[in-house]
Amino acid sequence: MTDTQTLAVYDEKIEDYLRLTQAPPNKSLLAFISAIPKGGSVLDLGCGPGLAAAEMARQGLQVDATDGSAEMVAAAAQHLGVTARLATFDALPASTTYHGIYANFSLLHATRSNFSNHIQACHTALHPEGILHLGMKLGAGEKRDALGRFYTYYSAKELADVLNHAGFTITYQREGKELGLAGDVEPFIMVTAHA
Repeated sequence: MTDTQTLAVYDEKIEDYLRLTQAPPNKSLLAFISAIPKGGSVLDLGCGPGLAAAEMARQGLQVDATDGSAEMVAAAAQHLGVTARLATFDALPASTTYHGIYANFSLLHATRSNFSNHIQACHTALHPEGILHLGMKLGAGEKRDALGRFYTYYSAKELADVLNHAGFTITYQREGKELGLAGDVEPFIMVTAHA
């Protein structure tokens, strides 16, 4: 993600974001961890303050964590076992590297024109049968929220089409609604797909 306005919001609102996201590991994260080979290598793409990455490390995975927000990377780097670095979505490795990529509500900040390329790059970076966890907001179009963050919205079918075209097979999906940092309750989808 290179939208400077979005990154500035995350830098500024880090304390609010930490309060919002302090919760026990959710079922999707635990399912992702359990599906990775013991001691496997994973990427938390758009890691935020690193809470998911920290849980992955606690459970014995080798964790890389990246985010475009310097404040989020600084927070993530405080967790034992987490290697956190400042990077955009364009910095995915160009060769097989990970057993899993956890992109939980991060790639929704990519423009529609770049999204398919990022999904293809995730496929390239994964071992055969590697796992992609993708959390996105449901809807249509692109817009900024009340805080100024840029979002691209998709339908479940649009996401399935992009994932299938990149070579992924969807094995699980769940829809729901959740309160976000801007104070709105919005519909979301979580997808698990195999390379």
